[in-house]
Amino acid sequence: MARVQAAVGTFRLGLVFAIASAAAFGMSGPLAKSLLEAGWSPAAAVTARLAGGALVLAVFATLFRPGWVREAVRHRRTVVVYGVIPVAGTQLAYYYAVSYLSVGVALLLEYTAPILVVGWLWLIHRRTPPGLTLAGTALAVAGMTLVLDAFSGAHFEVAGLAWGLAAAVCAACYFLMSDRAGAGADDLHPVTLATGGLLVGAATVAAAGAVGITPLTFTTDDTVIAGVTTSWLVPVLGLGVIATATAYTLGIIGIALLRPRFAALVGLSEVMFAVVAAWLLVGETVTPAQAVGGLIVLVGLALARQGDRRAPETAAAPGLTADDDTDRRVAEIH
Repeated sequence: MARVQAAVGTFRLGLVFAIASAAAFGMSGPLAKSLLEAGWSPAAAVTARLAGGALVLAVFATLFRPGWVREAVRHRRTVVVYGVIPVAGTQLAYYYAVSYLSVGVALLLEYTAPILVVGWLWLIHRRTPPGLTLAGTALAVAGMTLVLDAFSGAHFEVAGLAWGLAAAVCAACYFLMSDRAGAGADDLHPVTLATGGLLVGAATVAAAGAVGITPLTFTTDDTVIAGVTTSWLVPVLGLGVIATATAYTLGIIGIALLRPRFAALVGLSEVMFAVVAAWLLVGETVTPAQAVGGLIVLVGLALARQGDRRAPETAAAPGLTADDDTDRRVAEIH
């Protein structure tokens, strides 16, 4: 009985950390949009966010996992790819999408990534996904048409749509690479991967701006947040400390306390947190149809995740069940 109560307590604590992480990540779009409207380029906002987050997370990693630098160097190829595509690629594409679209629409486009993951695994493993997964995918696509006002004749920036889908592709790589690290397939700790990835991502975006591949424009003009004019330092600090370092740290702890797939499902709530944050911080609103579409997308993705959770595990260690393998992952994170 005591073990059951302890397990319930651990689950609830993990749920709190996972939801807090999603809420912190959800502030990224609105805070970045305040910088973009003040004259910052998307690459500049990404650089500020990743550099600030990397600095804070590096301190955390040094305390939490001494020797993470040597580990990152040993797995430098994985860390570099992770930093360039899932970290820098996702953030840069998403911020460019936000410069054309509302925060809610841009984030929902990015969160089609689980659908891409389902399709990729279907293609690679030649195994038809469960019916629940396919139904959830179809429902998510239907909800997306409402979010984008596909049937209202409304026009939206094609460039924004392209950037949003590019963010989804990069985010799909994030899910696949993070799952591999969490499984211990590369003997690479998630904290090391996250910290090293942020450092590489910040350097990548800054280098791209320095050589002129993408505009790197910073300003010291005041920004407007929640209708209040404030210094540009406020959104920059918010992006680095809250939306990056805190979000990643809370997420790592949440994943350690929960099953990784359930933690990923909880992470989908970031969409709703982002919409609420956009309403509170930058005054963006959504139509009733878009709100319903957003809920449909979340329900569809939840069904898809649930179907994937029920699918046979192919990556479990020999002699272990799926639950045993998850317990092994959690033990390794601790």
